[in-house]
Amino acid sequence: MSDTREFCPQCGDPVARPEPRPGEPRDGTALLCDSCYFDAFELIDVPDRVHVTVCGRCGAVHRGNRWVDLGAVDYTDVAIEAVSEALSVHIDADDVEWGVEPEQVDETTIRMHCSFSGVVRGTPISEQLTVPVRIGKEVCDRCGRIAGGYYASILQIRAEDRPVRPDEADAAIEVAESYVADREADGDREAFITSVDRSDEAGPNVKLSTNKLGQAIATRITDRFGGTVDDYPTLVTEDGDGNEVYRVTFVARLPKYTPGDVVDPEDGEGPVVVTSAHGNLKGTRLRSGERYEAGHEDGTTPDVTKLGRTNEAVDTTVVAVEDEHAVQLLDPETYEAKTVGRPDYFDPDAETVPVLKDGQNVYILPEEMV
Repeated sequence: MSDTREFCPQCGDPVARPEPRPGEPRDGTALLCDSCYFDAFELIDVPDRVHVTVCGRCGAVHRGNRWVDLGAVDYTDVAIEAVSEALSVHIDADDVEWGVEPEQVDETTIRMHCSFSGVVRGTPISEQLTVPVRIGKEVCDRCGRIAGGYYASILQIRAEDRPVRPDEADAAIEVAESYVADREADGDREAFITSVDRSDEAGPNVKLSTNKLGQAIATRITDRFGGTVDDYPTLVTEDGDGNEVYRVTFVARLPKYTPGDVVDPEDGEGPVVVTSAHGNLKGTRLRSGERYEAGHEDGTTPDVTKLGRTNEAVDTTVVAVEDEHAVQLLDPETYEAKTVGRPDYFDPDAETVPVLKDGQNVYILPEEMV
């Protein structure tokens, strides 16, 4: 590409300018000599002040027309990012590098001392400037809804023909909190728990931000414990487009019998320790160790008598192993030697075993369920 000799329109000095390629637009600034060009050159264009809006409750940062969860506590990184988005680099600059030294003036103001370097017209050039960043605090939409007690669904955790046990309530609430935390981690700002009410003797109530959240958590609870999910929608209003808006109560109803319950089917083969309440009741016979499963027509509530739970077990001493079907133990209350059934999970070398006593009967429980 050949050079043509022209003159700088400002100072009149001759300028050697490359002839543009065919179809390439002429650059008016190329007519200027280096001295005049750099007199008016600005490597960086940046506003006099940068404003950042942060939620004072959760630390989310407002960007464009939405809030972004950053969990901001130290706003320095937020200020650096805001400045980097606000500045623009001259199109003629190559190999641009920049660094920043923040200065915290007060709680809401940070001065960003910025240093820039680059190469323009083959000449290294540098520039320093200071950009004040103002941190404004508001309450984001999500925190405003939480503070206002907003909720779209209620999750009731209940059990069939019994109150929910404290350990079940704790575990079910943990399922809800864990699922909501996962949704939040995935960036779902619509997901939150408004409140957890444990005052209902039947079981806890959880208020949630969306109906989808209530459905998803109810399903996860019954996937873990067994049981069923029922929903009861209530029309509360209409939106701006005339669409009906419903608040839904979801009931996660846990089975009547759960793993750890000891029940007697009264079929002549002895009590059963329940191991599963999904689909139909399943368990292990305490006399023999054989598997028990209720008929599908009976589901999780066959006609049985509850004797207790494995957490009521006590340890007692093994006196002697009589044969493959019987073992002699000390009665945990009277301390008399008593012959009981020997289930196949019994360890013949054990010196003590966990047992559950029902009336005059003593049953050996599986160690792993106690």
